[in-house]
Amino acid sequence: MSPDEAEFVDRIGLFMETVGGPRTMGRIYGWLMICDPPQQSLTELAAELGASKASISTMIRPMQEGGLVERLPSSTRQHQYRIAPGGFTHLLQVQLVRMGAGVEAAEFGLSVIGDDRPQQRERLEDLRDFCRFTATDARDEMMQRWTDYRAANRSDR
Repeated sequence: MSPDEAEFVDRIGLFMETVGGPRTMGRIYGWLMICDPPQQSLTELAAELGASKASISTMIRPMQEGGLVERLPSSTRQHQYRIAPGGFTHLLQVQLVRMGAGVEAAEFGLSVIGDDRPQQRERLEDLRDFCRFTATDARDEMMQRWTDYRAANRSDR
């Protein structure tokens, strides 16, 4: 990995950290975005990123489950991983759908406090409504806008 590539990988690691993920996860994602060949084994990832194979393995599982990376079929025990097409878009969709759990939690909170605590009720209603909005209306509209935006910007090339 060149010094400029290492800086890029570290920048993606810091970006991932700012959006709530582990830095190592971001570094893996960053390297898989630019590496050649575009698929890497756990051993190769660990060597390039200066991390333990166990750490890479621990981070790659949630990345695979979240749709950021995909494991390629292999006849050996050395599985290869690469960036999944549309990975970050898929991850965002999953996170927005998970906002539904906030709706359920807020609804439960409302049932716990009853009607005689208006300030607490207002906070819980705001949480519930925001989570409902982001899990449905905002998600659908945003994903459509993203699809349109991407298509328009890719057609310019």
